[in-house]
Amino acid sequence: MSDARAGQTDAYAMILQAIDTGLYKPGDRLVESELAERFGVSRTPIREALQRLETQSLLIRDGRSLIVASLDHNQLAELYVVRAELEGLAARLAARHATEEEVRVLRAMVAEDRALLADPAALSRANRRFHKQVHLASHNRYLVQQLDLVHRSMALLASTSLAAEGRGARALAEHQAIVDAIAAGEGEAAYAALKKHISQAFETRLKLDAESNDRL
Repeated sequence: MSDARAGQTDAYAMILQAIDTGLYKPGDRLVESELAERFGVSRTPIREALQRLETQSLLIRDGRSLIVASLDHNQLAELYVVRAELEGLAARLAARHATEEEVRVLRAMVAEDRALLADPAALSRANRRFHKQVHLASHNRYLVQQLDLVHRSMALLASTSLAAEGRGARALAEHQAIVDAIAAGEGEAAYAALKKHISQAFETRLKLDAESNDRL
């Protein structure tokens, strides 16, 4: 990879991560010069990264400026429908194709993540790692690519449903059910467990959004 190409990739990855971690939230304006200074790269790869993010609908135009996009209720519902189906498929395929080593890694993740229940931000990062590991255990590169696109859009959510009271513990119990089904080679059970997990996350997010709107 050329230096120029590497710079473009690095700039894109850094801005995407900043959105994903909440450094830049929906509605925030992204300015080339400020991004270049923050990330220590020239404005050219920053400009190209911003264009790429706009093409992917993660950024939208506001006059001559680019701002971080937000998801309305319908977009959120559509995203969760697609996520549930694709992640359910990943779990079903993982039940068929996951290696013993991959299953052990998934089990270890669930066990280790229990120590993060008091830290929603850290638990959210661990949650993404767990789901990514399930995707990889499907051993289907095209499905993994599609799920990467879905999870890229998830970065536009300004908060994590894991911050809701009691949701972290319930989510880890759901993760355990997913891993147990994958380990047993029960594809349909794994599919159902992961779809239920996504459904519960969506329901929690809807409740959080409703409570937030009540306070406005």
